[in-house]
Amino acid sequence: MDAVNLLSLPAQPITSHSFRPPSYRLSFCARVQTNASTSLAITQETPRYQSENGSDGFVGSRRLSRQLNTKNPTGISRQIRRFCKQGNLGKALAVLDYAEKRGTPVSIAAFAALLIFCTKAKCLKEGKQVHVHIRINGLEENEFLCSKLVSMYAACGSMEDSKLVFSKLQTRSVFPWNNLLRGSVINGGHSKDVLGIFSHMREAGVEPNVYTFSCLLKRIAGSSALRHGKMIHAHLVKTGLFSDSIIQTVLMDMYFKCGKVYLARQLFDEMRERDIVLWGAAIAGFAHNGLRREAIDSFREMLNHGHVPNSVILTSIIPVCGDMGLIMHGKEIHCFLIKTGYFKHIFIHASLVDMYCKCDDLVLGRRVFYAFRQRNVVTWTALISGYAHNGMLDRALKSVIWMLQEGVKPDLVTVATIIPICSELKALRTGKEIHCYALKKGILPNVSIATSLIVMYSKCGVTRSSLNLFEKMEKRNAITWTAMMESLARDDRLHDALDMFRSMQLSKHRADSVTVCRGLNLCAEVRALKLGKELHAQVLKKKIESNPSVSAEIVRMYAKCGHIQTAKQVFDAIASKGLITWTTIIEAYGMNNLSMEAFALFEQMKEDGFSPNHFTYAVLIEICRNCGLREKEELFVQSLSALS
Repeated sequence: MDAVNLLSLPAQPITSHSFRPPSYRLSFCARVQTNASTSLAITQETPRYQSENGSDGFVGSRRLSRQLNTKNPTGISRQIRRFCKQGNLGKALAVLDYAEKRGTPVSIAAFAALLIFCTKAKCLKEGKQVHVHIRINGLEENEFLCSKLVSMYAACGSMEDSKLVFSKLQTRSVFPWNNLLRGSVINGGHSKDVLGIFSHMREAGVEPNVYTFSCLLKRIAGSSALRHGKMIHAHLVKTGLFSDSIIQTVLMDMYFKCGKVYLARQLFDEMRERDIVLWGAAIAGFAHNGLRREAIDSFREMLNHGHVPNSVILTSIIPVCGDMGLIMHGKEIHCFLIKTGYFKHIFIHASLVDMYCKCDDLVLGRRVFYAFRQRNVVTWTALISGYAHNGMLDRALKSVIWMLQEGVKPDLVTVATIIPICSELKALRTGKEIHCYALKKGILPNVSIATSLIVMYSKCGVTRSSLNLFEKMEKRNAITWTAMMESLARDDRLHDALDMFRSMQLSKHRADSVTVCRGLNLCAEVRALKLGKELHAQVLKKKIESNPSVSAEIVRMYAKCGHIQTAKQVFDAIASKGLITWTTIIEAYGMNNLSMEAFALFEQMKEDGFSPNHFTYAVLIEICRNCGLREKEELFVQSLSALS
């Protein structure tokens, strides 16, 4: 299979004209100061370093001269590498300036050490300074250093600079291409951009390796480019690279993250040699897709094969124990953690707190929490969530105060946990404080946080604040629109809520099944039959009529608008009827004063094998009350009591 044809996507060729040259203006940074004031692409002015005591650290520094006491290029380069190894970038750059003043050449290995340090620490400004020195030393065309520069700029989030350096490379080596691919992946590049780079790579005659495909598959995972993932899978099998354990693990992970569990499972079952990384990917994949039982079974099978779980696997399996209420399994893992020392890992510690709280053992959850002295925002958030899960909402809010007293600041996840608690307690003052905090810390642009605040203000009876926040939002999604509709409906502003739904339809956002249900409910309440019919048509077009909630709302909407025959036709057309739809059609006949027909449908429902629940009996009791059927009402009340 031709790899170029495999992923032939429209993309701009990667040449020196593809990207605008950026202006590398060097300025002050934490440890390093430069006086260069012109573009890196134009000038070769020597950068300067300011020492920690504030004196000019230019080449005349006596202390640095005494410390180095050498003009030997080997000694200079050795000092740079030593400082980089020690994590002292400031001194390494000072030595670089020292060498520059004396005209001492610096080795490629020393520059590589500096760039690797800047890459790992994401020091963009310092990395640009090193780039200037590389140019001054006449090494800008060195393929090895250019590859490191591509990687450094990409790691620091400056993809434009990375692509500019890359465009000047004249090489058939795979390593610069891999660095560019990896940079695009870690910076959240669209799958089409990543696949476009891969296509240009193949056109340039560069042969991809295992790392290349690993980067590609990681970006495809969870995206809409599954088709390309399958094509890469076929290509890997054809070229013989599929046997590599890294490729197998990344492929399986891609299928899991794309929701194709059966393909991932098939791939996993075909693998004879399974290492700990593969087991970890399988367990995490099952857990990610809500297949908790499969995750637990895989964990047991892994143990039976003699593998010892690592921290990654443990952080995947502990939440599964909590979600399934498997406290004994959780305790066994807890003992293993204490024995192996993994208990000291902060994320594992937080997972344990969360697990015990979800298993309704708040005492153990608190004990684990306070047993760890180095608590951070993750563990505090786990405890707050645990209190909320167990209905101790007041204690959850008090924990926020205790967390702040320890000097721990809430992050986005903490804020997302606190706001619903404020909603339930109607703690408007605390909710406003959280709102201000989110603004101050730059959290609020997050759509989920803003949506939670809209709900909070609505439940606290301040719909005006909900509307103000909604109008100021730059980005919205279907959940945000639905939350605003709910807020207006909660304030008995049904027509305004319906207008909000119309506005959403005119916007770029498309209603999901939840929003459609809310829109149909509003149409029923205000008897907006015309809009209800339009929504019914949209449901048929989207092919979501099989959703029980959607079909039930359609039946209810027609019944509320007095079109009981249409409601019955919709009900009869439902291929797979459930208890929700049966209860809705019974309610539909009841609200149109057709009690006998409602009771007949109730009997038919039981004949079809459906057992009535609390909601069904509540509907029947309401019908009896409206029709004055006291004896029948008492029978249904007794049946409801027996059910309870």
